Amino acid sequence: MKNRLLLLAAFSLSCFQFISCTKEDSQDATDSTPIAASASIDLANELDIQTGTQVSFDKLTARQTGKTLAGTCATAVMDPVTTTFPKTFYVDFGTGCTLNNITRKGKLKITFSGYITENGSTMTIERINYSINGNKLEGKIVYKNITVTAPKWTRTVTDGIFTDTKGNVYQNSGSYTITQNGGASTPTLDDDSFEMTQGTTTITKQNGQTITLTVTQSLIKKYSCDYVSKGKIKVESTILNGTIDYGTGDCDNKATYTQNGIEFPITM
Repeated sequence: MKNRLLLLAAFSLSCFQFISCTKEDSQDATDSTPIAASASIDLANELDIQTGTQVSFDKLTARQTGKTLAGTCATAVMDPVTTTFPKTFYVDFGTGCTLNNITRKGKLKITFSGYITENGSTMTIERINYSINGNKLEGKIVYKNITVTAPKWTRTVTDGIFTDTKGNVYQNSGSYTITQNGGASTPTLDDDSFEMTQGTTTITKQNGQTITLTVTQSLIKKYSCDYVSKGKIKVESTILNGTIDYGTGDCDNKATYTQNGIEFPITM
């Protein structure tokens, strides 16, 4: 197994902008804000898992990832210092650490039960007074290696709370299974590909509105492309009943949300 593959195996739904129907339609029939919130939540989970994998490679294996935590303004410190597992690191973004127009504040507590490239090992991420672009995030992410033959991981979010800049609160939880479906036997990264085969996320707004997003066609993420390039997600709630379609494999930042035969463009 190529240990470095883990860096990209921990992908999730890319952040996108949901373009709703007309103002009157959106007010009277469709509250699309949970879809937008789910995109922000998934982006946050991806960022935090990527940070954890970077800490794992850079601090535990003495092998550099070629990436930085967030420019030069984030620090990662082991506390307590130990030579045995479990090992805990605190990643401190201070009062504001910006990279690629994403500003993170606060800390992430990241605990490794073992090397996350080994079967059975877990990486647990907890948020401490933490925010991304002004959106406050709480909760725990557990990333577990369940490899038997092909590299495979699960990602589980519990007690998630997302508070946006307007004060709207969204509780969230979910679990996904991720496998590597290409490039494992070669020494290069360019042909690596990952597949989210199954998973469900539940988002509940403070008014009680709940939206469930379920993978219905495996999501494909290639190393050579920045975006999910293929796959579908079913969107269900009391007023939303549609599908997010990421396309047929082209490397672009476009997707569509379809409901009642009407397509709405999504830009990731």
